[in-house]
Amino acid sequence: MHFHIITLFPGAFDSYLGESILKRALEDKKLKVSFYNPRDFAPPVPKGSTLKTVRIDKPPYGGGPGMVIQAEPVIKAIAAAEKKAKGLVKIIFLSPSGKQFDNAYAAKVSKFKHIIIVSGRYEGIDARIKKVFKMEDVSIGPFVLTGGELPAMLMIDTIARQVEGVLGNFDSLEEKRVSSSEVYTRPEVFTYKGKNYRVPKVLLSGHAAKIEEWKKKRK
Repeated sequence: MHFHIITLFPGAFDSYLGESILKRALEDKKLKVSFYNPRDFAPPVPKGSTLKTVRIDKPPYGGGPGMVIQAEPVIKAIAAAEKKAKGLVKIIFLSPSGKQFDNAYAAKVSKFKHIIIVSGRYEGIDARIKKVFKMEDVSIGPFVLTGGELPAMLMIDTIARQVEGVLGNFDSLEEKRVSSSEVYTRPEVFTYKGKNYRVPKVLLSGHAAKIEEWKKKRK
């Protein structure tokens, strides 16, 4: 699976993608993540300008606070991602007002080999990009963040888990088995400030049916 991320801040992904399961999946070529910075698709900084990088955010028409990312650099970035994908792609536009993201949606889009995720910033991206490309508005929850990078990382993690081989053991996928919000490991008993803390007896019983029932009650 190949994720194509449209973002002004690709460095924000370095830490999360450089650790644990996702790092291993990238090294094993189960996943690939490419970044497309809209600034790279904007006209260069004019000679004599004091700016170090080109600005692609402008005041919104109709007034209001904040700045809006221009459409053309984002359109060119998405077009570059589509060209690299060379095939059927799913384009996701991150929006607080979009369709609720969940495991069912992650499983659905995991059928695509190429997924483009458009991450906004500031007051958002000029809405005309949606007239150029067919994309689906998706939200990770009923709240607003400072940018789309964190939601994009969340989606990469959740969707990547649906790819066989990423988790090592595909049975580790929680939604494919009975899991519990409570988990325990060794030792069976430990003491803290004079009080003993024990593992629930049912988990030590070896009785599979009773253990499954216990888990179901704590989902």
